[in-house]
Amino acid sequence: MKLDTGLEPKDIAALADAGLTAIHAVKTAIPLLGPGTHAVVIGATRLGHIGVQCLKALTAAEIIVIDPSEKALALAGEVGADHTVKVDGSAHVDTVKEMTDGLGAEAIIDFVGEKGAIEDGIAMIRDGGFYYVIGYGENINSPTIDVISREISFIGNLVGTYTDLQELMTLTAQGKVTLHTSTYPLDAINDAMSDLDGGRLQGRGILIPAAA
Repeated sequence: MKLDTGLEPKDIAALADAGLTAIHAVKTAIPLLGPGTHAVVIGATRLGHIGVQCLKALTAAEIIVIDPSEKALALAGEVGADHTVKVDGSAHVDTVKEMTDGLGAEAIIDFVGEKGAIEDGIAMIRDGGFYYVIGYGENINSPTIDVISREISFIGNLVGTYTDLQELMTLTAQGKVTLHTSTYPLDAINDAMSDLDGGRLQGRGILIPAAA
C-alpha cells in the first residue's frame, strides 16, 4: 500500500495491527449506531483510543468511554468521546445506565476482556444489543436464559481486511484518526516493556531500529 505523502511509517506503524483491529470492530457495529444511539468503549489506552476516533468518524452514536485511568480518559476526551466515566466499584455501570435512560447501550466495544470488564459490559448493554469482544483474557459467563430473554449477541473480532486498512489510512491522512505513540530506540525495548507493564505507556509503543 502506498502511503499518503503526509504519513510517516513510525507514526502509523501500529495502524496495521491495533488500528486495523479497532476499525474492523467499529465497521461491524455501524448498522446499529445511527443518531440517538449509544456506544460504550471499554478501555481507552491502546486500541481503545483508535476505536473512539473511528466511531466518531464513521457513526452518529454518542460515545461513552469507561476506564480506570484518568490519563486514558483524558486522551479519550481529546480524541472524540462524548462522555468519559472512571471505573469505580460498580458506580460506573450505574452512571452509564443513567446516561442511556436506564436502557443500556446498543453496542459495547470491549478492548479489555478481563478484570471485570465483561461483567460490566453485560450489565451496560441494552436488550437486543451487541457486545463486540476485542480484548481477551477471561471467559464470558452469562446464563443462557439471560442471553435468550434479553436477545444479547456476542461478536468476536480478529484484526480486519485490506479494505479496512485502506479506509483507516484514508481517515488518518484526513486527520480524523491520529495514533498516539511513544517511540523507543530498538535497544531500549526493556524500557518500553517496563512502561507498558507499569501503565505509563499511553497509546502504542513503537520501536525504531538505528539508522544504517
